[in-house]
Parts: sequence; structure tokens; C-alpha cells
Amino acid sequence: MNEKSDYSKSDYKVAGEKLYHALHLSTYPVAIKYIKSEEEIPRRAIRPSTMGRKPRKLSICQAFTIARRMGVTVALTADENFCVPSSAMHGWIKVSLEDITESQIKQGWHKDAESEKRRTRMMSDLLPEGLEGLQKKGYIGVIASPLPMSLIIPDSILIYGSGAQITHVIQALNYECLPEYVPTSTFEGFGESCGKGGLFPFLMQKPQIVIPGMGDRSFAGIQEHEIGVGMPGFLLFYVIENLFKTGGMMNIGWPLKNLIPIHLTENITPGFKYLREKVDKG
Repeated sequence: MNEKSDYSKSDYKVAGEKLYHALHLSTYPVAIKYIKSEEEIPRRAIRPSTMGRKPRKLSICQAFTIARRMGVTVALTADENFCVPSSAMHGWIKVSLEDITESQIKQGWHKDAESEKRRTRMMSDLLPEGLEGLQKKGYIGVIASPLPMSLIIPDSILIYGSGAQITHVIQALNYECLPEYVPTSTFEGFGESCGKGGLFPFLMQKPQIVIPGMGDRSFAGIQEHEIGVGMPGFLLFYVIENLFKTGGMMNIGWPLKNLIPIHLTENITPGFKYLREKVDKG
């Protein structure tokens, strides 16, 4: 497996186009890059702060949706992100874990204050260097670009599709059962696409499964049938290399090749059997 630095922007765009068509995805895979300076933002990217209508803010999950559905590159910083808790958990703003916990207690997502404290601690523990370590890295925002026409070399790639389409991606990642490529996730129903779709795959360098959560559904218009997978950018080429290889000729492919059972008889159900016997008896 080559490292991320071995691939050019053009390589990512070509591979993204292949994946998009091979799986007949209804939306583009998203290239995601975390930035430490606004100077990293491509000139052609749109930003909430430059939009005509006020308030000029978006959330991270909305940026992903715009990129994958509209084919537009979006960049936003903490000041342009109305979802302040996600800015906090991405380390873009300097707030304590206690303040994040208190903000979520006021939301009422979990049973009580102790439940919320356990939740925010769990999320911080998932970060390789914890929240304070992430804050020290100096990230200030994110760029989301449609992969087949990406303006960036991605840190992470987020793919949304049906369960069957994402199954093919998971099978490709598991083709050699290499521990570092096998998706592992915890689920909580919040911060799914921004956390597991982008941030955690980047920081952990491991793929994550995304079951869209509260913000994804209410803010970003993610459809009921959609699930996702986030991965470090360079794993895209591993997926392309191993797509549809699982099971050889038995692979269900795309469009799906459902197996049609043969050698069935009327004995499969009592009703079928009853009518067959009536007919046979004349």
C-alpha cells in the first residue's frame, strides 16, 4: 500500500470517478481536508461568510451534503460553523471538556448530567491525543470537495450510499483482513458524519462506519436509506483495487446479482403443499 503522499490530486479525482460509477452512487464521494490557515482554502471554494443571505453560517454536515449533492467545494472555519459543539470537538476553538459537557446537558440529549459526562469523556477518549492534544494541533476549519473534481488532496474520504453499496466498500476494505483497514466504530446517534465520516478516520488512520445521526438528519438532509463510510484518503486506492473481488464469481456485484434459489418444491409452505396435493388428487 502506497502512502498518501504518493498520490496526486489527479490520482484522487480519477479514482473517485471510478468509484462513483462502479457503485452507481447517487452522490459524489467527498474529499475532506482539515486546515490550519485560511490560505489553504482554494480560490474556487465557496464559504458561508461570502454568501449573500444572513446568517452566513453552515454546519460541517451541511458542507458535506453540498459537496456530494451539488458538486461544489465548500470551506468553513469555526466562525462560519453554527454547530459550535462540532467546532469544539474538532479542536477549532479553545473550550474545556467541562464546558462542552455543560452545553450538551442543556440540550437534554441524554438521561442526566452524569450520562452526558460519560458521553463527552468517551468522545474525548476516542481522540488519539485527547481534546487538549487536538486543540494544540492548530486546525481552524475544513474543506469538503466532490472527489471526482476535487480541489484538494484529502485527509479523509466520506462515501454515502445504500446499505448494499456501502457493503461493497466494507468488503473491499476487509479483503485481506488487515487490522488497520478493517472498519471499527462506536455509535451514538450524534456527530456521525463530521466525526466518523471525516475527523476520526483522519486522526486514527482507520476507516469508520457512519450511521447518520441527529444533526445529519435534521440539518444536512441525509436520506433515510443512506449510510456511509469514512476512511483515510489513501485507502481509496485500496478500495478501488479490491472492489467486487470478495467471493470471486459469487460476488453480488452492482447492480446486485441476487441469488435465485432453485430446487424448491411446493413443500416450502403449508399452503403451497395443500393446493399442490388438491390438484394432484384431481
